[in-house]
Amino acid sequence: MGVFGKEKPNSLTAAEVSALWLQYLGDSMAICIYKYFLNIVEDKEIKVILKFALQLAESHVMKITEFLKSANFQVPIGFKENDVNVNAPRLFSDEFLLFYSYIMTIHGLTAYSLAITNLERKDLQSYFFECTTSAKELFIKIVELAKNQPKFTSVPTIPSPDMPKFVDSTGFIDNLIGDKRPLISSEISTLFFNSMKTGFISSLSLAFSQVAVQEDVRHFMLKNVKLSRKDAQSFDSILQQDHLPIPEKWDNEITDSTVSPFSDKLIMFHAGFLVNAALTYYGASIGSSFRSDIILNYSKVFTHAMQAGALSYNIMVKHGWFEKQPEAIDRKSLAQGSNKREGNL
Repeated sequence: MGVFGKEKPNSLTAAEVSALWLQYLGDSMAICIYKYFLNIVEDKEIKVILKFALQLAESHVMKITEFLKSANFQVPIGFKENDVNVNAPRLFSDEFLLFYSYIMTIHGLTAYSLAITNLERKDLQSYFFECTTSAKELFIKIVELAKNQPKFTSVPTIPSPDMPKFVDSTGFIDNLIGDKRPLISSEISTLFFNSMKTGFISSLSLAFSQVAVQEDVRHFMLKNVKLSRKDAQSFDSILQQDHLPIPEKWDNEITDSTVSPFSDKLIMFHAGFLVNAALTYYGASIGSSFRSDIILNYSKVFTHAMQAGALSYNIMVKHGWFEKQPEAIDRKSLAQGSNKREGNL
């Protein structure tokens, strides 16, 4: 802050630093991933989308670097050329590459929207609005192409009610035992999307488990496959009780390659990112669910994600892969240092 309480032109709030920092890490990872994808993709239409995704990630990294340097903030290390082996054999089918882009673009749109609500600088607001616009364009392209893919699954449809209706019993929520009322639209939507996203985590973890070098990373990925598969099935079972379709699963789109395209550091960061995203979606889904059995199920999968997040954090710290964000001044340490100096006088 200046003398009269005005911000310096290039200063950054903690929220702004966090948004830029986290996006830098995510996009530097995306650059590595899409460079590998572009080296294995064969479908020409999917290749166009992957190129667009790579261009966006590269432009984001350049712009964020400018923002941080102009504010005299250290630029994160993130992920570099040594975190990717573009010549590794094919680990994913072309259709999975498109599905991957679909899921990660959803995460990007969510992150940009959340970031915008905490920004004060106009240039940063404009930047994240631009990110949202370009991600929207990418998302539209992905969805249009995905509709023509064999494994594309639409969210279930429901009939229109013949007239407005109101809940007339608290039993609308209490459905732990006995006959359960049919699912409402918000419950169908969140169950379907959480099944799809959690199934994605399971398939990606399966691929990573085949190629990871460190034993603890492989063990974590195998455990993540088991837990996320169980969680996805819990969502599916609730949908199937009402005879609704469930999302396609993607394990068959993983090849038998055991040569890693990515460093273990990148693999673990990616896993941690998806776990954190899952926690956000599960938390939001509880608020739009009105059946106690569904709420209880979300509580269980939330706990699973918390456990996976803690384990991924421990592994990253153990190997020196967890890059620390800028933090507040440690006043306690400064005071202790001051006391030591005074004692030496």
